[in-house]
Amino acid sequence: MAQAKNHDYHVLPPSIWPFVAAVSAFVMLFGAVLWMHGSGPWLFLAGLAGVLYVMFEWWKDVVVESHSGDHTPVVVIGLRYGFILFIMSEVMFFAAWFWSFFKHAMYPMYTYIGTEYVQPVIYAVNAFDLPLINTLVLLLSGCAVTWAHHELVHGGKRKNVEMGLLLGVLLGIAFTGLQAYEYVYLIGHRGYDFSADVFYANFFMATGFHGFHVIIGTIFLAVCYFRVRAGHFTAERHVGFEAAAWYWHFVDVVWLFLFFAVYIWGM
Repeated sequence: MAQAKNHDYHVLPPSIWPFVAAVSAFVMLFGAVLWMHGSGPWLFLAGLAGVLYVMFEWWKDVVVESHSGDHTPVVVIGLRYGFILFIMSEVMFFAAWFWSFFKHAMYPMYTYIGTEYVQPVIYAVNAFDLPLINTLVLLLSGCAVTWAHHELVHGGKRKNVEMGLLLGVLLGIAFTGLQAYEYVYLIGHRGYDFSADVFYANFFMATGFHGFHVIIGTIFLAVCYFRVRAGHFTAERHVGFEAAAWYWHFVDVVWLFLFFAVYIWGM
């Protein structure tokens, strides 16, 4: 009885995952540098595998803690605040790419010694073709996730929650496939080159990182789908589901800004 917990906080036991995550991230980034210098991708892939393994095991421990009763209301508030801060950091990450894009579009400054800068021909992408389809696909996926969240919170049918999440996952996969097709078309048929100009670099970095976030969000939703099938979430306790929904809506909003800025205004 002297060791009984009499507070709402969760004191974490010693864990090896922070150390393994740090080592894996270092190996991955160091391997990426070596890969860029022609040493091959193997060290990078080994570090990436370590990061993915840590993510799986660490978040599995968090799920176990939730089912063990360690996620008290105070802990849940901390989890929500932490994820909100994470999304805010992601907002600032994309703000940097928007800043670079608008700055070079409205006020280009190039310094070349002994030659004159010649801006390359930029082949405009029809924003109301494949990009518009991708926009509708991503917005529909957000609607599906919102439907699933509504059904869960308001005690709807669990099958509807599963269907909403599954639809969101499938539409996320469709978005990634369409963006990959667009990249193949732009690089192979329109002459886009990542290193050709600041515009091309900003285009691929902004849309490429967004596509990477879509892949992460799709995995996030897929994990929630399998957790719903396992009966993990309830109307009162579903902070993991909320985090996935917030992340997916963040991805939606970023794409809307990219669509209007890069595809409509920028072209």
